[in-house]
Amino acid sequence: MPIPRPPAPWLIRPQKLPATTPPPLTGPWAPADTRLDDVELLALPHGHGPEDVAVGPDGHVYSGTHEGQIWRWPPDAHAGAVPELIADTGGRPLGIEADPRDGSLIVCDAYRGLLRLTGDGTITDLAHRVAGERILLCNNAAVARDGTVYFTDSSRRFPVSHWRRDLLEHRPNGRVLAYDPVSRRTDVVAEGFHFPNGVALTPGEDALLVCETVSHRLVRLSLPDGAVRVLGDLPAYPDNMSSAGDGTYWIALASPRVALAERLLPHPALRRIAAVLPARLQPQPLPYVIAAEVDGDGAVLRTLHGPSGRYVMATGVRRHGDTLWLGSLTERAIARTPLS
Repeated sequence: MPIPRPPAPWLIRPQKLPATTPPPLTGPWAPADTRLDDVELLALPHGHGPEDVAVGPDGHVYSGTHEGQIWRWPPDAHAGAVPELIADTGGRPLGIEADPRDGSLIVCDAYRGLLRLTGDGTITDLAHRVAGERILLCNNAAVARDGTVYFTDSSRRFPVSHWRRDLLEHRPNGRVLAYDPVSRRTDVVAEGFHFPNGVALTPGEDALLVCETVSHRLVRLSLPDGAVRVLGDLPAYPDNMSSAGDGTYWIALASPRVALAERLLPHPALRRIAAVLPARLQPQPLPYVIAAEVDGDGAVLRTLHGPSGRYVMATGVRRHGDTLWLGSLTERAIARTPLS
């Protein structure tokens, strides 16, 4: 049964902010490696928007779509392989992670909240409220060794169907939450983030790395005190991120920063008008994707580029062995490329 889609506020509440200038794609961000223009596509049977991609302990590959369906590809899937439909959340699955304890999937459903999906297709609701308030945009997660789930609630004002309004409002509407599987309690770890999106645990599980999409930042969030340290201002909009398990992380960057959106920051009235225009008339993401490998201090180790737009709006990234997997908010396929 489809989950009701919450309405979005019609008017945004933008503040006057200084304009920013996107940094150039130079140094470690230079497009020297453009292999994302030559990815192998594994198509969905129907539907679109496989926003994230996860690899289970047995090598199976998972992704969820705009229509609510979660698909599974075998470990040796080729370009013509037909995935298996394993569940339908009725909402909009975004981030997907494997629980290290049993291999079940933790699913961030933008409308339904935090879910668990077992191999037989059973879906269990874990969290949809915190401190008496609805979790409005459950987005991405990281699962600790003891099963604690750290996850982002990207906006307390705008559902995923109106993410552009949150970008134009440009306020710290998001927060990071934690679900305890023993007490079944959900708590706020920290709040005041600009569309917190991707999240990953450090190897010692003493901190989280968090991507803020709207403010194009990578931050380190200490645990359990919740202290925040900015690691870097990024030249593109970061989305999901994942740990490689060796102290490095991969970040999916859906688009280079849009100069028009940056120039609108000092003009709240214009941003209010832009927020109610049809989506096609609002500032648009660019058909250029980047996947970046960083260390625990945010230093950029490697970047892969797709400047020709063969695969656009890359929002999920996962390294598994020598393969990098990509998901997209808008495409009709997941993608992979060898790293060697």
